[in-house]
Amino acid sequence: MAGNIANSASPVLSKIISAGPSFTSFGFQQVRNKWTKFKTMRDMKRRQLTKESAPDRLRLLGLKRNNILPLEIRDLASQTFVETIPKCSSKIGVTRRCVVTSRGYGTVYRWRISRFVFRHLADHNLLSGVQRAMW
Repeated sequence: MAGNIANSASPVLSKIISAGPSFTSFGFQQVRNKWTKFKTMRDMKRRQLTKESAPDRLRLLGLKRNNILPLEIRDLASQTFVETIPKCSSKIGVTRRCVVTSRGYGTVYRWRISRFVFRHLADHNLLSGVQRAMW
């Protein structure tokens, strides 16, 4: 009996597998990337740039702002900073965004979700360690 079910289901599975990325006819939504919106994707790129250029950025800023060093060295560090470090690699450009809705404001940092999503999940007891206040 179990063999018959597996044999009858195999044509359907082979259709899904052979269809490739176009799963829309089977009720699946096509996913182009793992981020919810373009703002989240942009923020993740900024985070990656910040992570990659952080050590060089810190060293060059230290040389540039050091008023004990001669002016020529500070100017050289400033010029190197402008030429080599990308503009959007600063820590300030990184925004804390909700991983569900990509909302930039009102995020609960511990869970990385917005306050709306947080309240919904807390109301339905889906967050670990969170209990709705009762008095």
